[in-house]
Amino acid sequence: MLFAGGSQLNAQDNAPGDTSLSGNQAKPIQKAAPQNLNDQYDVGDLFNDVLHPKRAKDTLRKRSAITVVPNIAANPTIGFQLGIKAVAGKVLGSKPNTYMSVAATSASITTKKIIYFYISHNVFTPGNKWNFQGSLVAARSVTPDFGLGMRHTSSNDEADKILANTDRKAYVWNSQFYRFFEKVYREVRHNLFLGAGLGFDIRRQVSNVRKDSALTPYQVYNRRFGFDDDHYLSNGFLFNVQYNTRDNPNRAYRGIYLDAGFRVNQTWLGSSRNALQFTYDFRKYLSLSTRTPEHVIALWTWGSAVLAGEIPLFELPGGGRDPSFRSGRGYVSGYYKGTRYLYTEAEYRFPITRNKLFSGVTFVNMQSANNEAGTKLLEVWKPAAGLGLRVLFNKATRTNLCLDYAWGANGSKGFFLNLNETF
Repeated sequence: MLFAGGSQLNAQDNAPGDTSLSGNQAKPIQKAAPQNLNDQYDVGDLFNDVLHPKRAKDTLRKRSAITVVPNIAANPTIGFQLGIKAVAGKVLGSKPNTYMSVAATSASITTKKIIYFYISHNVFTPGNKWNFQGSLVAARSVTPDFGLGMRHTSSNDEADKILANTDRKAYVWNSQFYRFFEKVYREVRHNLFLGAGLGFDIRRQVSNVRKDSALTPYQVYNRRFGFDDDHYLSNGFLFNVQYNTRDNPNRAYRGIYLDAGFRVNQTWLGSSRNALQFTYDFRKYLSLSTRTPEHVIALWTWGSAVLAGEIPLFELPGGGRDPSFRSGRGYVSGYYKGTRYLYTEAEYRFPITRNKLFSGVTFVNMQSANNEAGTKLLEVWKPAAGLGLRVLFNKATRTNLCLDYAWGANGSKGFFLNLNETF
């Protein structure tokens, strides 16, 4: 009912401890016996065995918390990507009273001529007193435009039909894209944080790649809501609440993650239009085995709604528009989007080999969006499903290389390759 009423959601990625709250005192909940990392085998162990086969295994050697890998990725939106990526994870305080802090940076280029650089962080100070979340993105972007909603419209207005794009023709736009956000959270009770910050999304030199002679959904939307075709800014304040009990930010076995909040875009901050947007992100992880905690059921729902004002079309919530750009496996990013959007996914994760080098996943997801031509949120749903292989890259931080293949509706499908779990 919250979604149907028109609320909007956004989330961030964090890590939690495994405790419960009783009054004002945190008491440890019953956990599986600690796992011996020496019983696990990752890519670092493999390289060591190949390059130094006669070297005795040092069971006391501390594994580096930094993983540097070629940034090879693929999905229907970007094509094939090649670059370099570094991810890091470290607990900055005492365990279990401090969550793991994570950071990542990457530079890459793709076969669709996308050039992308980003640096991100999610840092918890000792005792989880403060949490800092932020990201900086600079890109030469190629953005597909599929219109609004779920390929349905009951309107006879020609502009509404173009905006709904029922044939799902792909219009393509080039642009320079810059994003910056920083949020600061303060823990107010155990695992509960309040935060505020700023977010800037800037798109410049927007141009139609194919120089379509007919009006496109992007152009119809801009004329209807007062945006320029060649540039826009979406700048505003961020106000969030976060509840976090995950045991690891990269690959949780158990716990809950919730982040919900408002974005308030203001023209006096440089935003093209004023807007009020609500966003939430909820994730639940259930380990099915004490002995083998890698057997996990993971549940995710993400949603967003524009409550007032206007958001640029390419910044509206939709598949692949979550903070980590991982939602909507089975479809091109932004294939379905709207001023109100809801996404939900369930995934089963399981080990394949005893040494945990290889594991697998199966997943299903559903998404729904409204449009400005008569289709309401939850009126139409589009499903997707898939399976994937996981390769353990860094056992100290639970970093996996993830290879997924997914099938969506209407013949949509694709291969998705990333570092770390989808959620």
